[in-house]
Amino acid sequence: MSSSKDASAASLILTYLTEKNRPYSAQDVFGNLQKQHGLGKTAVVKALDLLAEQGKIREKAYGKQKIYFADQSQFADVSDTELKGMDGQISELNSRVQTLQQSCRQLEAELRELSSSLTTQEMISEIEALQSECTGYTQRLEKVKSATNHVTPEEKEKVYSERSQYIKEWRKRKRLANDMMDAILEGYPKSKKQFLEEVGVETDEDCKVTMPST
Repeated sequence: MSSSKDASAASLILTYLTEKNRPYSAQDVFGNLQKQHGLGKTAVVKALDLLAEQGKIREKAYGKQKIYFADQSQFADVSDTELKGMDGQISELNSRVQTLQQSCRQLEAELRELSSSLTTQEMISEIEALQSECTGYTQRLEKVKSATNHVTPEEKEKVYSERSQYIKEWRKRKRLANDMMDAILEGYPKSKKQFLEEVGVETDEDCKVTMPST
């Protein structure tokens, strides 16, 4: 690399370290500036060493690794009041960051919900299918309404009345039959079951029939 390129790289790195005013390793500086400015790793290390030798930046060794940072003497001293003010600004900025992160999470949730929702075309298709289904139900309802074999309320009442009468008669006859059978069984030498078999009588229970309650 030519001396002009070395100087250009050193100037760029000096400006970067001064603006950021925080410690970086050579790898950090390379990673942060390589993509935008196209600096190679060797050029970065060389420029950092040169700046440190010239006293324009400071370096500290931690084991095998060196850390580089801007010369702090170029910065004005900061009072406690100013530090408190900076702390307040940092706290405010952190609060704003948290608020923005929350907003981002809400927007991401809304985006996921919208992504899982039906598209306009899908909604149109769904509406058409429902309308077609409703039309089918309407047609079936009209057929039922126009049928001539409906049972009138009077006919329905008549059927229920006759049913109640038949059940009443059934209960009455069953009671009479049981009374007669009990009278016969008082002088009958065999069991009730044998008697029913001899006379050929089948009970409701034999036919698995249960009398309705009403």
